[in-house]
Amino acid sequence: MLVEGESDRVAVQTLAARYERDLEKDGIAIIAMGGASAFGEHLQRLFRDPGAVGTVAGLCDEGETSDLQRGLERIGLGGDWSRAELEARGFFICVADLEEELIRALGADAVVGVIEAEGELRALRSMQNQPAWRGRPREEQLRRFFGSKSGRKALYGRLMIEALDMQRVPHPLEGLLAYI
Repeated sequence: MLVEGESDRVAVQTLAARYERDLEKDGIAIIAMGGASAFGEHLQRLFRDPGAVGTVAGLCDEGETSDLQRGLERIGLGGDWSRAELEARGFFICVADLEEELIRALGADAVVGVIEAEGELRALRSMQNQPAWRGRPREEQLRRFFGSKSGRKALYGRLMIEALDMQRVPHPLEGLLAYI
Protein backbone atom coordinates (compact mmCIF):
# COMPACT_ATOMS: atom_id res chain seq x y z
CA MET A 1 0.00 0.00 0.00
CA LEU A 2 1.52 3.30 -1.11
CA VAL A 3 0.81 6.47 0.86
CA GLU A 4 2.35 9.90 0.48
CA GLY A 5 3.86 10.35 3.91
CA GLU A 6 4.40 9.12 7.44
CA SER A 7 1.22 10.78 8.75
CA ASP A 8 -0.83 8.85 6.17
CA ARG A 9 0.91 5.61 7.15
CA VAL A 10 0.16 6.19 10.84
CA ALA A 11 -3.49 7.06 10.14
CA VAL A 12 -4.03 3.95 7.99
CA GLN A 13 -2.37 1.71 10.60
CA THR A 14 -4.45 3.26 13.38
CA LEU A 15 -7.68 2.85 11.45
CA ALA A 16 -6.82 -0.75 10.55
CA ALA A 17 -6.30 -1.45 14.27
CA ARG A 18 -9.70 0.11 15.02
CA TYR A 19 -11.19 -2.29 12.47
CA GLU A 20 -9.26 -5.04 14.29
CA ARG A 21 -7.16 -5.79 11.24
CA ASP A 22 -3.52 -6.75 11.53
CA LEU A 23 -2.14 -5.58 8.20
CA GLU A 24 1.32 -6.99 8.85
CA LYS A 25 -0.14 -10.41 9.66
CA ASP A 26 -2.14 -10.18 6.42
CA GLY A 27 1.09 -9.52 4.51
CA ILE A 28 0.24 -5.90 3.77
CA ALA A 29 3.03 -3.36 3.90
CA ILE A 30 2.32 0.36 4.09
CA ILE A 31 5.01 2.33 2.30
CA ALA A 32 5.30 6.03 3.15
CA MET A 33 6.89 7.37 -0.03
CA GLY A 34 7.98 10.83 1.13
CA GLY A 35 5.64 12.60 -1.28
CA ALA A 36 3.38 11.87 -4.22
CA SER A 37 6.10 12.61 -6.76
CA ALA A 38 7.60 9.25 -5.73
CA PHE A 39 4.64 7.20 -6.99
CA GLY A 40 6.43 6.40 -10.26
CA GLU A 41 9.65 5.28 -8.57
CA HIS A 42 7.83 3.07 -6.05
CA LEU A 43 5.49 1.56 -8.62
CA GLN A 44 8.41 0.74 -10.92
CA ARG A 45 10.30 -0.87 -8.03
CA LEU A 46 7.24 -2.93 -7.03
CA PHE A 47 6.51 -4.07 -10.58
CA ARG A 48 10.08 -4.93 -11.65
CA ASP A 49 9.34 -8.51 -10.74
CA PRO A 50 5.68 -9.07 -11.69
CA GLY A 51 5.44 -12.24 -9.61
CA ALA A 52 6.71 -10.58 -6.46
CA VAL A 53 3.78 -8.20 -5.95
CA GLY A 54 0.19 -9.05 -5.26
CA THR A 55 -2.28 -6.22 -4.87
CA VAL A 56 -1.03 -2.65 -4.93
CA ALA A 57 -3.25 0.11 -3.59
CA GLY A 58 -2.69 3.65 -2.50
CA LEU A 59 -3.84 6.93 -1.08
CA CYS A 60 -3.05 10.39 -2.38
CA ASP A 61 -4.22 13.99 -2.25
CA GLU A 62 -6.38 15.34 -5.05
CA GLY A 63 -3.75 17.89 -6.01
CA GLU A 64 -1.24 15.07 -6.47
CA THR A 65 -3.40 12.84 -8.66
CA SER A 66 -1.33 13.70 -11.73
CA ASP A 67 1.76 12.25 -9.99
CA LEU A 68 -0.16 9.03 -9.38
CA GLN A 69 -1.44 8.95 -12.98
CA ARG A 70 2.11 9.46 -14.35
CA GLY A 71 3.43 6.72 -12.07
CA LEU A 72 0.80 4.28 -13.27
CA GLU A 73 1.52 5.27 -16.86
CA ARG A 74 5.26 4.59 -16.37
CA ILE A 75 4.52 0.96 -15.53
CA GLY A 76 2.01 0.52 -18.31
CA LEU A 77 -1.12 0.58 -16.15
CA GLY A 78 -2.09 4.19 -16.45
CA GLY A 79 -4.08 6.54 -18.43
CA ASP A 80 -6.15 9.55 -17.64
CA TRP A 81 -8.40 7.70 -15.22
CA SER A 82 -11.37 9.22 -13.41
CA ARG A 83 -11.57 9.06 -9.63
CA ALA A 84 -13.99 6.11 -9.92
CA GLU A 85 -11.58 4.27 -12.24
CA LEU A 86 -8.68 4.89 -9.85
CA GLU A 87 -10.74 3.61 -6.93
CA ALA A 88 -11.70 0.50 -8.88
CA ARG A 89 -7.95 -0.16 -9.16
CA GLY A 90 -7.31 0.51 -5.45
CA PHE A 91 -6.17 4.13 -5.47
CA PHE A 92 -8.18 6.49 -3.28
CA ILE A 93 -8.03 10.27 -3.36
CA CYS A 94 -8.36 12.71 -0.44
CA VAL A 95 -10.05 16.01 -1.38
CA ALA A 96 -7.32 18.34 -0.11
CA ASP A 97 -5.33 15.98 2.08
CA LEU A 98 -5.89 13.40 4.79
CA GLU A 99 -5.97 16.03 7.53
CA GLU A 100 -8.79 17.87 5.76
CA GLU A 101 -10.74 14.61 5.43
CA LEU A 102 -10.35 13.89 9.15
CA ILE A 103 -11.23 17.45 10.20
CA ARG A 104 -14.40 17.26 8.10
CA ALA A 105 -15.30 13.84 9.53
CA LEU A 106 -14.76 14.87 13.15
CA GLY A 107 -15.84 18.50 12.93
CA ALA A 108 -13.66 21.45 13.88
CA ASP A 109 -14.93 21.57 17.49
CA ALA A 110 -14.01 17.93 18.10
CA VAL A 111 -10.57 18.47 16.53
CA VAL A 112 -9.95 21.44 18.83
CA GLY A 113 -10.93 19.11 21.69
CA VAL A 114 -8.33 16.58 20.54
CA ILE A 115 -5.70 19.35 20.44
CA GLU A 116 -6.73 20.53 23.90
CA ALA A 117 -6.52 16.98 25.29
CA GLU A 118 -2.99 16.76 23.88
CA GLY A 119 -2.05 19.96 25.76
CA GLU A 120 -1.46 22.07 22.65
CA LEU A 121 -4.45 24.42 22.76
CA ARG A 122 -2.22 27.36 23.67
CA ALA A 123 0.01 26.69 20.63
CA LEU A 124 -3.07 26.51 18.39
CA ARG A 125 -4.45 29.78 19.77
CA SER A 126 -1.07 31.46 19.29
CA MET A 127 -0.99 30.38 15.63
CA GLN A 128 -4.62 31.47 15.11
CA ASN A 129 -3.74 34.94 16.40
CA GLN A 130 -0.95 35.45 13.89
CA PRO A 131 -1.96 38.10 11.32
CA ALA A 132 -1.69 35.65 8.40
CA TRP A 133 -4.15 33.24 10.03
CA ARG A 134 -6.50 35.58 11.89
CA GLY A 135 -9.99 35.46 10.43
CA ARG A 136 -9.40 32.41 8.25
CA PRO A 137 -11.79 29.46 8.51
CA ARG A 138 -10.99 27.22 11.47
CA GLU A 139 -10.56 24.21 9.20
CA GLU A 140 -7.74 25.98 7.35
CA GLN A 141 -6.17 27.03 10.64
CA LEU A 142 -6.30 23.47 11.93
CA ARG A 143 -4.68 22.07 8.78
CA ARG A 144 -1.92 24.68 9.05
CA PHE A 145 -1.45 23.91 12.74
CA PHE A 146 -0.87 20.23 12.00
CA GLY A 147 1.79 21.07 9.44
CA SER A 148 3.55 23.69 11.58
CA LYS A 149 5.73 21.32 13.62
CA SER A 150 7.63 18.19 12.68
CA GLY A 151 5.77 15.04 13.66
CA ARG A 152 2.51 16.83 14.40
CA LYS A 153 0.67 15.50 11.32
CA ALA A 154 1.43 11.91 12.29
CA LEU A 155 0.53 12.51 15.94
CA TYR A 156 -2.80 14.10 15.12
CA GLY A 157 -3.51 11.65 12.33
CA ARG A 158 -3.43 8.93 14.97
CA LEU A 159 -5.34 10.95 17.57
CA MET A 160 -8.07 12.02 15.15
CA ILE A 161 -8.55 8.42 13.96
CA GLU A 162 -8.77 7.31 17.60
CA ALA A 163 -11.44 9.98 18.26
CA LEU A 164 -13.38 9.22 15.09
CA ASP A 165 -16.90 7.83 15.15
CA MET A 166 -16.53 4.69 13.03
CA GLN A 167 -19.72 5.62 11.17
CA ARG A 168 -17.93 8.73 9.85
CA VAL A 169 -14.70 7.25 8.46
CA PRO A 170 -13.65 9.32 5.43
CA HIS A 171 -14.35 7.56 2.14
CA PRO A 172 -10.71 7.39 0.95
CA LEU A 173 -9.61 5.61 4.13
CA GLU A 174 -12.60 3.32 4.29
CA GLY A 175 -12.27 2.49 0.59
CA LEU A 176 -8.56 1.77 0.83
CA LEU A 177 -8.93 -0.62 3.75
CA ALA A 178 -11.93 -2.32 2.13
CA TYR A 179 -9.98 -2.75 -1.12
CA ILE A 180 -7.10 -4.56 0.52
